Amino acid sequence: MNDTLPLSLSPSVSLSLSLSLSLSLSVSLSLSLCLSLSLSLSLSLSLSLSLSLSLSLSPSSSLSLSLSLSLSLSLSLSLSQIIFYEGRNFQGRHWECNSDCMDTFKHFNCCNSIRVSGGHWVGYEKPNFMGYQYILNQGEYADYHSWMGYNNCIRSCQMYPPYRGSYRMRVYNRPEMMGPMMEFMEDCPNVYDRYHHHDIFSCHIMEGYWIFYEHPNYRGRQYFMRPGEYRACSDWGCHNPMIGSFRRMRSSV
Repeated sequence: MNDTLPLSLSPSVSLSLSLSLSLSLSVSLSLSLCLSLSLSLSLSLSLSLSLSLSLSLSPSSSLSLSLSLSLSLSLSLSLSQIIFYEGRNFQGRHWECNSDCMDTFKHFNCCNSIRVSGGHWVGYEKPNFMGYQYILNQGEYADYHSWMGYNNCIRSCQMYPPYRGSYRMRVYNRPEMMGPMMEFMEDCPNVYDRYHHHDIFSCHIMEGYWIFYEHPNYRGRQYFMRPGEYRACSDWGCHNPMIGSFRRMRSSV
């Protein structure tokens, strides 16, 4: 009897050992499952990253393009600068401007010389872009006669954007775009020679920026013409429909 008891105990021990082995196997199996889950999770992350990268690469290229465009625009805007001097030959108090200004009176009292270091500008005799208009391209203007000014008053200014497209406009001898019409795409130093009329009562600027002049050969009062319909000469700030010449406002940038 004493010999059989230890023999019956050893199988139970071995059974418990086998159970512990099976448990250890199940643990290793759960570990392997956990590892496979972690691997699949890392794969999904890498896929989502690559997908987001590929998706963000295509918007990123467009985004970088828009950023570069806005950067070049801001650079061109910051490089567009006009300096107004109270004295002739760039003397006296001065004010630097790099954006549109509706009233310059708080910056200077009078303007007797101008230096345009960048960009293309239109100066106005009165506030709110009214009165005589002066086209000011890059360069130096030692006195107001050099920009064909009638006096030393510049009370507002506007910057116009560079333009490299085509130019086209139609002029009419009557208001409301009626009467004899002629289409132009080039400069015209003498309107009467081409149009056989001295007066332009209305016009349609279809493409580009133009300058109207009161007299032939680009002399006299100037009028800055943006694209649009002008149904009466008062629409471009003129009370006299006589236009002697006009030309395209061409940009060198």
